[in-house]
Amino acid sequence: MSATLAALIRELEPDWSIKIIERLDDVAQESSGPWNNAGTGHAALCELNYTPEKDGVIDISKALTINEQFQVSREFWASLVRDGKLPQQPDFINPVPHMTFVRGAENVEFLRRRYELLKDQPLFRTMEFSDDPAKIFEWTPALVVGRDKDEKIAMTRVEQGTDVDFGALTRELIQDAIDRGAVVRLGTEVVDLRRRPDGVWQVATKVRSGAERGRKNVTHARFVFVGAGGGALPLLQKSGIPEVKGYGGFPISGVFMRTDNPAVVAQHQAKVYAMPPVGAPPMSTPHLDTRVVEGKKSLLFGPYAGFNTKYLKHGSLLDFFRSLKLGNLGTYLTAGLANLDLVVYLVKEVFASKQQRFKQLLDFYPEAEIDDWRLITAGQRVQVMKKGPDGKGVLQMGTEVITGADGTISGLMGASPGASVAVPVMVDLLRRCFPEKLGEWEPRIAELVPSYGNPANASVERATEVQNSTAGPLGITPIP
Repeated sequence: MSATLAALIRELEPDWSIKIIERLDDVAQESSGPWNNAGTGHAALCELNYTPEKDGVIDISKALTINEQFQVSREFWASLVRDGKLPQQPDFINPVPHMTFVRGAENVEFLRRRYELLKDQPLFRTMEFSDDPAKIFEWTPALVVGRDKDEKIAMTRVEQGTDVDFGALTRELIQDAIDRGAVVRLGTEVVDLRRRPDGVWQVATKVRSGAERGRKNVTHARFVFVGAGGGALPLLQKSGIPEVKGYGGFPISGVFMRTDNPAVVAQHQAKVYAMPPVGAPPMSTPHLDTRVVEGKKSLLFGPYAGFNTKYLKHGSLLDFFRSLKLGNLGTYLTAGLANLDLVVYLVKEVFASKQQRFKQLLDFYPEAEIDDWRLITAGQRVQVMKKGPDGKGVLQMGTEVITGADGTISGLMGASPGASVAVPVMVDLLRRCFPEKLGEWEPRIAELVPSYGNPANASVERATEVQNSTAGPLGITPIP
């Protein structure tokens, strides 16, 4: 998010000064890192948590919104490639089909109904459905071989899906920002935020590594964006803005199984999502993904939820406790009581053995061999909690932007769909924080992201135009 915001500001206001402060010794080492970020290109083509069913009705509105937002992100990346600000042959995005796989008669019928709703939407027009094991075997043999032939299964497929390495993209965006005058301070942590009476922010920092370790400094800024992932809540609390009062964050760590065995990887070329386990949070929806990192393919399965009290993978076990304030204790208590099933689920997951976790993989991939897979620890996810309309705490799914009343500070919390929708989220942030600049900026925004405010899903012709305008620059096969 921070890299995206820097890139946008550079396009809109090339003379503005930008300073990026990173507490680790390199960028993209937390949630943006390829092995920490489970999303890798959310487009709502396969993720069932974006099409929830309630009282027998499937709601596809969130799926449509997320896919529209992902098209905006793709347009921005393609614009930067065409302008020479990202590599001409980008390696951060690769073609990988997106699929949804379900088991059991009831789930098969749900997927069929979901498909019937989505297939007539222009952005989902290439979606296919099958409950024929032979066809599913053709799409992804690893999910069929070794399975009981009488088991009811079904799958949807969108061949034009992608896998995104947001770590590589972040590094390239940051490097372009540096090339155009931005300053990046690595190994430096923001320890406090204070606003002066004149509205200018004082950002207190401390060097964490290197020869100047321990050195303190203060940066002055007219605008501050807190893009610190799970660490955003404590920093926003330090700022003292009343808008963050009542917010809380519940940390959930992620564990995945990964294999780099070429023989195993060759058997599955897709991003496949399934139904989440009973009681599991949406971010724990199981998926078996082809990942492409630094040109090498691997398979990733998970996530298995874990728990510790850190807000960052490289954070402190005191993070959660430090976030407890008088203004948010009620949020924590009422949200916790309302989500005891989530707590029970997390306890079970924390104490699960590798063999127990591997059994979940076998539900996907019946002939998987445990020796081919190893457990890896992903990034921390901090589930946003806030007060609902009734004053009680609720879990907030998705991303949450918190902005001060005068627009001089803003921060982002939350998780999925996260990085995939970074561009429209940051454009919205700029509109909220700099309303006086909109008239001046809008022509350039329209050049960079033509579908922002001009929906790609309006017609088949419009969807084809938007999707194929990014295909060439990003190295993706055009849609017929």
